[in-house]
Amino acid sequence: MKVYLDAIGCRLNQSEVETIARQLLAAGHEIVTDPAKADKVIINTCTVTREAARDSRSLTRRYHRKNPSAEVILTGCYATVAPEELSQVEGAGRIVANKDKDRLVQLVDPNIPVKFPIYDREPVLRDFLALNMGKTRAFVKVQDGCDNRCTFCITTIARGNGRSRSIGDVVTEIQGLVAAGYKEAVLTGVHLGSYGMDLERGVRLTDLVKAVLEDTDIPRLRLSSLEPWDIPEYFFELWSDPRLLPHLHVPLQSGSDKILKRMARRTNRSSFRDIVDSARYNIPNLNLSTDLIAGFPGEDERDFEDTLEFITEMGFSRLHVFTYSRRPGTAAEKMAGQLPKPIKKKRARRLIELGRQLSLAFHERNEGRMLSVLWERAEASDLNGDCWIGYSENYIRIRARSAVDLSNQITPAVVSEPAPDGMTGVIRIVAPN
Repeated sequence: MKVYLDAIGCRLNQSEVETIARQLLAAGHEIVTDPAKADKVIINTCTVTREAARDSRSLTRRYHRKNPSAEVILTGCYATVAPEELSQVEGAGRIVANKDKDRLVQLVDPNIPVKFPIYDREPVLRDFLALNMGKTRAFVKVQDGCDNRCTFCITTIARGNGRSRSIGDVVTEIQGLVAAGYKEAVLTGVHLGSYGMDLERGVRLTDLVKAVLEDTDIPRLRLSSLEPWDIPEYFFELWSDPRLLPHLHVPLQSGSDKILKRMARRTNRSSFRDIVDSARYNIPNLNLSTDLIAGFPGEDERDFEDTLEFITEMGFSRLHVFTYSRRPGTAAEKMAGQLPKPIKKKRARRLIELGRQLSLAFHERNEGRMLSVLWERAEASDLNGDCWIGYSENYIRIRARSAVDLSNQITPAVVSEPAPDGMTGVIRIVAPN
């Protein structure tokens, strides 16, 4: 079969699509880059906001109209929490809930054995991702589900309670990725910091990271989102190994203690500040990003000003801003103090603008530095050579000129010309690695 894959939303969704692609490739099927040429289209949907759910419906219609003969298979969080609603969308085919996602390839092709190797054609997948999605990093799902009960979040409903993979399984997967030529792996999960809490013998995320660093040769290891209350005092000692990259994403959601309490977040300004201070003390030139929700129920002007002030104090390098979206089944859906849409949008715009200022300031602090860049793809071509796009160890988007194919190569680059969305690099050494 020819299969087209797409994902909406978080890195975990991306990781799951990559795993599905590996399994299909290993079984002899073809991953295509044009939905019009596919026999099957698989969409990993999202419902974290109304906009994400809307995008899931829109993609379903778009791919069906582009290729009416292809079956559009829908999985993911939106397919799990609203299967009947999604089934009414034009072009919707099979709906596969998250609990059945691990068996999705068997549902698509019953002749696929239950267990099969997933690395046989890994270089093909890596090249596909680099060419079509600009990705040379592999997202490795180490955990699923969440035991938190944040009042705004529908993910716990969609994904269930926390479940961790064994350390041995994760290490084996990353060893396979290294053999296939990947230079960077990102450990990801719905609630990554809870890794191991459901396993025996007191295994925790720290143990997993140590095992990956000790038992694999992956040149670069990155962590996805970590909740602040999951970070122990000794955690930052892991960064003594330079392969663990200086980039942390720690969701804040609000800079108001009152709103944090209404959100049922297990943190406050004081404890969050302590974590940031410790992280920056232990990790030089750290890129610290965060999530924020604009217009949560009950957020008044004072709460919003507290958020702006605290964000500025923390000096985040990047802000991921979400306008509060009422999600059925969450505690916040029925809270008093729901804000009008124009107020929520206005606050979101102010946060986005502040985020641009903070990103620019962080990039300005890196001006003149020599950073290590993993190059992903060539953006454009002209007489001066190709414009390559890559990411530094501290997750700055770098553009540089090179007539040499840099795809999936790591080189030093001196960076300059800071802008909110990245920097320009001058490559000092170009050598295969």
